Amino acid sequence: MIEMIQSLFHHQEWADTTLLRAVQAHVDAEKDSQLRSTLHHIVTVQRAFLSLFLERPFDMQKELQVPASLAEEERLFIDTHREELSFVTSLGESDLARVIEMPWIPGARPSLAEALIQVVMHSQNHRGQCLSRLRTLGRTPPTLDFIIWLKDRPRPPSAG
Repeated sequence: MIEMIQSLFHHQEWADTTLLRAVQAHVDAEKDSQLRSTLHHIVTVQRAFLSLFLERPFDMQKELQVPASLAEEERLFIDTHREELSFVTSLGESDLARVIEMPWIPGARPSLAEALIQVVMHSQNHRGQCLSRLRTLGRTPPTLDFIIWLKDRPRPPSAG
């Protein structure tokens, strides 16, 4: 299971980066408040869960503020992906059973594995909204499917 979760987080990094590039390629998309708000929601939720996983404080009021520029937003994604990948690549199978207390959903107590899957599924859902918004703005959105990422990603030498 850990290898699949790690793959999903690598895909998430690729998909978020590809989406950001598509938005940056069009001034009207880059300035669209709905698109910017959804992008920020994606990274904020990723950061909130990462704080839970790492058991560190999270200033929700500060984090909810949409950065002034897409470049600042991109920096949040880059930093978050770096930390997420460092975290998930450090995990072993036995770590996945740890129970996560979720302060924003009282009574929710998912395992770490379930919470990790929630992060990537939540992000995928909102990336889909961004892709629809790009189409509404007259742009052709990129394909972000996991299976496309699997086909095109560099394979480790040991994978044959």
